[in-house]
Amino acid sequence: MSVTVAIPVRDGGELLRRTLTALSTQTVAHELLVCDSGSVDGSDELAASHGARVLRIAPARFNHGGTRNLLVRESSGARVALLSQDAEPADERWLERLLAGFDLAPDVGIVCGSYRPRAGASLPTRMELERWFASLSRDGRPCVERLDARERSSLPAAALVGRRGFFTDANACLSRPAWEQVPFRELAYAEDRALALDMLRAGYAKVYVPAAAVIHSHDYTPGQQLRRCFDEWRGLREVYGWREPASPGHLLGRMRGELAAARRELSLAEAPAPARWRTLAAVTVHNALRLTGAVLGSRAELLPARVRRVLSLERRGEASAHAGGTPAPASQPQSCGRTS
Repeated sequence: MSVTVAIPVRDGGELLRRTLTALSTQTVAHELLVCDSGSVDGSDELAASHGARVLRIAPARFNHGGTRNLLVRESSGARVALLSQDAEPADERWLERLLAGFDLAPDVGIVCGSYRPRAGASLPTRMELERWFASLSRDGRPCVERLDARERSSLPAAALVGRRGFFTDANACLSRPAWEQVPFRELAYAEDRALALDMLRAGYAKVYVPAAAVIHSHDYTPGQQLRRCFDEWRGLREVYGWREPASPGHLLGRMRGELAAARRELSLAEAPAPARWRTLAAVTVHNALRLTGAVLGSRAELLPARVRRVLSLERRGEASAHAGGTPAPASQPQSCGRTS
């Protein structure tokens, strides 16, 4: 087939079942390819029952960037759509809309879509997702990003933190010819951000299609929220060389902005006073943990390995490498699986 949908899996459970069911209703016929890295809940058999070709590897061989390279290399499609196991296509035209992103320009190498919060997601989680993805396209239409010839060689990687450089492989599609020229780096985290940076510098365009949405959100415990943000901002440091400002003025300004947005939303919803105060308290805690994780994660190289491991949701204790947007040396892919 000309299109493959590829998913790394490990113990996907009910959320994987929902993702596979949504894929069965897509308007575009596709090959389904799954890489299972040691599931004990029958996820590999579940995927096979939905018509997937299943690759199996040992959990110890897991690596985010290498996994995606393995999946793309083993796929048969000229275009390869990537999902995480808990990213459920929002409707039957998800894949159709992603593929349409390649029609916007002849140099498109990668396309990604948006996340929508799950039913029952907390207000802080819903606000974080909705505000971020709305910021990527103010009018709700697809956006094409590329670098001109001068920017490809001279623009600092840190200048692409944010909208221009954003890319997520939990909801994405790649052109195989582009991937053959610019594969994923073999990174433990933020491999999708690194791919976007490398694609843009290689002269390919990146497209964001808001309507190609997946249902994908997490309501973390406070500890998980801190550790998730530690990993995310550590990834920004490793890929872009970005370090989150830690000045009191910056942190206070960020917190005030989040609370102001929450107040506006609560006012529009005409929430009663008790609910309003509970929600504002939750937003305060959510963003305090987020900023703490950001400050610590973007300074991870200054922390002892044991502390890094404790602070990392993915239990990463190794020292950072290739910071500031320098590609890692190419090597053979080894692994698979991520749930967020």
